[in-house]
Amino acid sequence: MKIVAENIEITNRVIEKALAEMDPGPVKAMAKQCEAGGADIIDINPGPLTRDGEKKMTFLVRTIQDSVSLPLSIDTSNPMAMAAGLKACKNKPVINGFSLEPAKVERILPLAREFDCDIIGFLVHTNGMVPSNANERLELAVQLFTAYNEMGLEPERLIIDPVLAPLMWEDGSAQAVELINVIKMLPDLLGFPVRTVVGISNLTSGKGIKEKKLLLEEVYLSMLAAAGLDMVLLNMFHQRTVSVVRACNAITNRRIFSWEDI
Repeated sequence: MKIVAENIEITNRVIEKALAEMDPGPVKAMAKQCEAGGADIIDINPGPLTRDGEKKMTFLVRTIQDSVSLPLSIDTSNPMAMAAGLKACKNKPVINGFSLEPAKVERILPLAREFDCDIIGFLVHTNGMVPSNANERLELAVQLFTAYNEMGLEPERLIIDPVLAPLMWEDGSAQAVELINVIKMLPDLLGFPVRTVVGISNLTSGKGIKEKKLLLEEVYLSMLAAAGLDMVLLNMFHQRTVSVVRACNAITNRRIFSWEDI
């Protein structure tokens, strides 16, 4: 399971201020902390970037690449800013991402072909609503893969995000269980070894005691690992959660066990 750091995002006040002032210092420092913490990929999520989007995304990509050598995940709904970020990447990036919303199929999905890179597909309805059960997610997966396939892209470059609902929702617990089943069923449904990613922090969105939130992250992440999850988007400052990823990998990687892997 690969770790995708979610720390460089517009909701982080340090990053928000650094981006507004085009100050590379805090961005570099955060990127180095993510790398030191064990990240495999760094997600860059500056929001929709309605002003100077291309300039700001290019700034973030170049600043981070000056600090670390990790591959990047470019995460914005602005297609022009997305393209600018992809163009600035030295290593093969990941596009994060597209869904069946018409604008994203038309303007984000083609970038995966243009830049020959992996892309994350979200299992949400065309109106952006999260599906309510496993059957809806699986139906969306077929539709998503059809749109992806029509673009002439290699199946192995698609990464599916089944979209984790918060436990605080009325059906949150039921959705968490069904999402695990979806991850298990996707390879048979689509006919190839589908890679999957989950944003683990979605599970505990909303109010709650921090220690209990972290416990839920750790427990659910272990369940996702058993289901075959390939990538997890998480806060690198949650080092216990990072440690759980390492422990899960030590068990599931089918190599000779070593305590040094944990």
